[in-house]
Amino acid sequence: MALPFGLSPAASAFLLAAVLGAAVLRGFSGFGFSALVVAVTGLVSDPRNAIAVVLFCEIVMTLQAARGIAGHVDWSRVGLLLLGAAVGVPLGVHGLVSVGVDGARVAISLFILAMCGLLLAGWQMRRELRGWPNAALGVVSGVANGAAMAGLPVAAILSAQPIPPQVFRATLIAYFAVLDTLSVPLMWQAGLVTRDSFVALAFALPALLIGNHFGSHRFSRAAPRNFRRLSIGLMAVLAALGLARGVL
Repeated sequence: MALPFGLSPAASAFLLAAVLGAAVLRGFSGFGFSALVVAVTGLVSDPRNAIAVVLFCEIVMTLQAARGIAGHVDWSRVGLLLLGAAVGVPLGVHGLVSVGVDGARVAISLFILAMCGLLLAGWQMRRELRGWPNAALGVVSGVANGAAMAGLPVAAILSAQPIPPQVFRATLIAYFAVLDTLSVPLMWQAGLVTRDSFVALAFALPALLIGNHFGSHRFSRAAPRNFRRLSIGLMAVLAALGLARGVL
């Protein structure tokens, strides 16, 4: 089977290692997989090549973890996020296909850096945001999902609220699964879903399932704060490298 997107064997091995590490992060924390994989892809190829692939990956990982999260999902919050995302996703997809490769690298890298800064700031709210503010957050998340990065703005806002870790993680995973499923037809129409997208998914599947299983298994045993900060810092470094490549 030919390698997808014209990737070299070295670049393919590099991306498979990134998929494995990102799947561990996602299985553990509930977010970060798409942003990390897209950022790494931007170092060796057009980052837009990874967008449809990571959407399919997110759906697969949710099916793998569904049994363990079902009882913890805040479905009312998920519904409001999706309502806002219905407005934001078409805007994000249109914006992404309107820029060139370097423009996409710069825009994606700047967004990741901004969200990582917000996540690392450690600011906290005294109580949860309920109701329509979640729909407004969904709009922002939907726009970001044009680049398969809906998770970062939602994770940044939800992690600042007094939400139990199990509910935080399960709600993020459920939201991404529904959002990504609804986004695929728009991505297909925009030309972001190709035969190579499915070939890449087939190559990534073993690393994806192993990493997600390991991360989910470690969720109740590791130190969440330290692991999350390390993961966010890694995303920020990769985004900075992608930004440098896009600019230079």
